[in-house]
Amino acid sequence: MSAAPLKTDPLLSARDLTKRFGGLAAVQQVSVDLWLGKIHAVIGPNGAGKSTLTNLLSGDLPATSGTVMLRGQDISGWSPEKISSNGLGRSYQKTNIFRSFSIWENVRLAAQSRSQPGAFNPLRWIQSAAQMREVNQRAERAIELAGLHNRRQQLAGAASHGEQRQLEIAMTLATEPAVLLLDEPLAGMGVAEAESMVQLLLRLKKDHTIMLVEHDIDAIFTLADQLTVMVNGQVIASGLPADVRADSNVQAAYLGEDVSEGH
Repeated sequence: MSAAPLKTDPLLSARDLTKRFGGLAAVQQVSVDLWLGKIHAVIGPNGAGKSTLTNLLSGDLPATSGTVMLRGQDISGWSPEKISSNGLGRSYQKTNIFRSFSIWENVRLAAQSRSQPGAFNPLRWIQSAAQMREVNQRAERAIELAGLHNRRQQLAGAASHGEQRQLEIAMTLATEPAVLLLDEPLAGMGVAEAESMVQLLLRLKKDHTIMLVEHDIDAIFTLADQLTVMVNGQVIASGLPADVRADSNVQAAYLGEDVSEGH
C-alpha cells in the first residue's frame, strides 16, 4: 500500500503523460501538479491537447505512457469509476445532466452513486433510512455550495445555461471529490452568469484541488494560482500566471492570435 501523501505533496500529479492516436501525439510528455486550495488553469489554442489531458487524468482515456498519482497512489490504468470513487470529480465541455429531472433529483442521484456496495447486489437500490439520510445530506450540501438551493425543485431542462453548468458542478460535488477537473465551465455564459461561476470556483478552491480548462482569459487571470500553456500537445510554459503571461514562448505561440480563443 502506498504511503499517504504529505501535506506538502500535490494531491494529483502527472509525470510524462503521453497519448498517441496512431501516429498523432495528442499529448506529449506532459507533467502537472495540482495542490489543495489552488486553481491550476490550462490554456492553449485549438488542438492543444487540453481536453485530452483532462481525459487522461480522469481515466476516460488510457495513457500511452506516463503516470498519474492521486493522494500518493499510482492510479495509472484505473477505470474512471474507480478513480471517481477515490476522490476525483470532473465536468465536461457539454453539459451532462438529466433534463427531465429536477435539480434536486439530479444531485441526489449523483450522491446516491457513492452509496452503492461494491459487490453485485440485486437489492442495491434499497437503502436503509440512515443511508438515505446520508445521501440526502450530501445532496443538500452540494446544492447549497453550488448556489442552487432556491432552484432545487426546478426542472433541469428549464434552467438557464449558467444554472445547468452550476448543476453539473453540484452533481460532481455530491460525490465528495477532493480533486475537481473542470472543462470550460464558463463556456457560453453571459457576463452575469460568468461572474457567478467565478465566485463559485473561488469558494470551491478553499477545500478542493482544481484544474480548470478555460478559454475566458479574464476569468483565468482572476482565478488561477498556477497556469500551464499547451501547444500541439506539449507544455510550452508553466508557473505563476504573471510569469507565464510574460514568457516569450507564450507570446510567440499566440502572436497574431487571440489568446482567449477556445481549443
